[in-house]
Amino acid sequence: MWLVRRGQWALGDSRANTELTAPAGGFVLRHVGRLSHFATPPHTTAQIFVLPGAALKPLLRDRVVTGSATSAGVRLLVAHASMVHRTLPALGPAGVDAARDTLVELARAVARQGLDAADPRLAPTLAQAAKDLAARRLTDPGLSPVMMAHELNVSVRTLQRAFAAENQQVATWIPDRRLDRARAALAENRWSISEIAARWQFADDSHFIRTFKKRYGRTPAEYARELHQDTLTEPH
Repeated sequence: MWLVRRGQWALGDSRANTELTAPAGGFVLRHVGRLSHFATPPHTTAQIFVLPGAALKPLLRDRVVTGSATSAGVRLLVAHASMVHRTLPALGPAGVDAARDTLVELARAVARQGLDAADPRLAPTLAQAAKDLAARRLTDPGLSPVMMAHELNVSVRTLQRAFAAENQQVATWIPDRRLDRARAALAENRWSISEIAARWQFADDSHFIRTFKKRYGRTPAEYARELHQDTLTEPH
């Protein structure tokens, strides 16, 4: 599977003497067989996923599946592959088998262009895909569990169950990550309290200060002073 982030990727098929081009933001899934050539313009960036051929060839046959890289199925497949890449050294044989089986099921879902996201086996992958999505949009005032569920083409209830399987709550994960980013911004010492509160979508300065102190036991200004020995004045 080719997932093109920027530029385009042209694939030549020696069997049919044809060429298929995957544009930026798109993907191509096919059983490779023999390629006659491929071509990419300069500065093209893409991810290439080598998937278990024996499991997918009967489903794909000679079909070529194309679509958007932001579709729910592709997002879940990418999230799962990234999660496996990070955790593979710590997995035992049973874990490796389970990770492979989930990857195959996600690839089959992309090939069928349909996904049963309510399958409990996909809960960790769904939660990770939601976190990846949210992490890119933490400054978006519209970020919410409803928006995340819509983007991933699942129900809010299904998304909540996926987080619950990891003893987390989707409704609290977003503000917690925003608070983490706000704390990191304080460490950079580039923005005022008001700018940080606005950027990370706190209702106002007072809300940010109260929330920060509840989590870290000190106000944002106190935290910044400890780091930098500078004076960062809180608004009154």
